[in-house]
Amino acid sequence: MRIGAVMEKEFVTVRETDPIENVLKIMTEKKVNGLPVVNEHNLLIGMVVKADIFRFMIQPGHIESCPVDWVMAKDVVSVHPDESVREAADKLLSNHIVAMPVVENSKVVGVVSVEDLLRYYSHR
Repeated sequence: MRIGAVMEKEFVTVRETDPIENVLKIMTEKKVNGLPVVNEHNLLIGMVVKADIFRFMIQPGHIESCPVDWVMAKDVVSVHPDESVREAADKLLSNHIVAMPVVENSKVVGVVSVEDLLRYYSHR
């Protein structure tokens, strides 16, 4: 099975200048743990996950005014839609991450998370 069949195709991206507080609200509303960060050309430049935001929130006063750029991962692990589910799972596990963007031709076309893979394996 290819990851393109398992990934979340309806996803939200954020910009590096978006306030962390707004990004956390989006994650909560959409019930996701991570969001791709894109530039003005919709090209992937980072990935932000709740765990990074929560670590940052330990210091009071930062969440309201600081941009996503301060907490996002800039060295992003991604997967191509033609890669297998197993390859995606291996990437998540070996990199100790909970979600990653699915990228084709430098554009984000989806997001795959640990939850997506658990759902896939539990319905087999």
